[in-house]
Amino acid sequence: MISTRSSIDVASIPSDFDGATLRELYRRMLLSRTLDLRAWTLSRQGRAHFVITSRGHEAAEVGSAFGLERGRDWICPYYRNLALAVGVGMTAREIMLSIFAREGDPSSNGRQLPMHFSHARWRIISGSSVVSTQIPHAVGLALSAKLSGEPVVAVAYFGEGGSSKGDFHEGVNFAAVHRLPVIFFCENNGYAISVPQHLQMAIEDVATRATSYGITGMVVDGNDPIAVALAVREARTRALAGEGPTLIEAKVYRFTPHSSDDDDRLYRSREEVEEAIAHDPLPAFQRRLCALGVLDEITSRAIQSDVVAEVDEAVEFADSAPHPAPSDMLRHVFAEESAEGGAR
Repeated sequence: MISTRSSIDVASIPSDFDGATLRELYRRMLLSRTLDLRAWTLSRQGRAHFVITSRGHEAAEVGSAFGLERGRDWICPYYRNLALAVGVGMTAREIMLSIFAREGDPSSNGRQLPMHFSHARWRIISGSSVVSTQIPHAVGLALSAKLSGEPVVAVAYFGEGGSSKGDFHEGVNFAAVHRLPVIFFCENNGYAISVPQHLQMAIEDVATRATSYGITGMVVDGNDPIAVALAVREARTRALAGEGPTLIEAKVYRFTPHSSDDDDRLYRSREEVEEAIAHDPLPAFQRRLCALGVLDEITSRAIQSDVVAEVDEAVEFADSAPHPAPSDMLRHVFAEESAEGGAR
């Protein structure tokens, strides 16, 4: 079964999405965007050596986080998930420690590429630059949860290009056969780096593939964080009821090049990008909250000022943090002897 969920009207917003929750959702979207812009600036200054941004994906990523049990459900991200990491709970300091590759970075203590997030507290699993390898990992976590009886789900995030990998088929097929509590969350921004969707697949919606595996597929407006949150919540409820996986496809657009080393002018027009930016989910959600009466100009400016100050402080903190000790370079690469004499 394939369902389509467009923007959610006021009457459809559940009661637990009260004013405080909606403002926090907006704040995390804004914090992600501000971190994203600062990271891009740092890369142009030569202070951050490589950046992959999620600009344009904030509503889909933060919205999805608000549909989960953060800190309980397992998160298997991909490299365009800055907004997801912020939505789940990572702080501006933690993000900047990763970007500056400094000691104390919770993702890898400064050993991993920026935007390759992991965090024990928030159950974010370390990912690879190789796309879609996180999909089988999420399926394994879901199998473990089912066997142990732990009432949690695992979520794998990936782009539409990642659905062309064998990892996608193997992971979805195994999860479908065993009715595992896993959500496959596809962020479809229309480009697999520089390859447009029509050269990737002969279908309009990735979610259509769900029917061939016997699972539920959903297409959701990725510019509407409430619609995304409700889609994820519905998929989570279904998974915990033993009804198996859901393939959610959030329609989004990437405002920036693929990475700080990419020139997207080679494969898409400026007119196309400008048209997409005209539908930026961040100001659209701000206007919506103002219309709902949960945000006004004064509060909006206060949130903006607070977020900028938080990012300023995070940059200063991370830039002054020590580099990882060279003697630790091979830690967690090879088996080590523990104090008790066993391998770890």
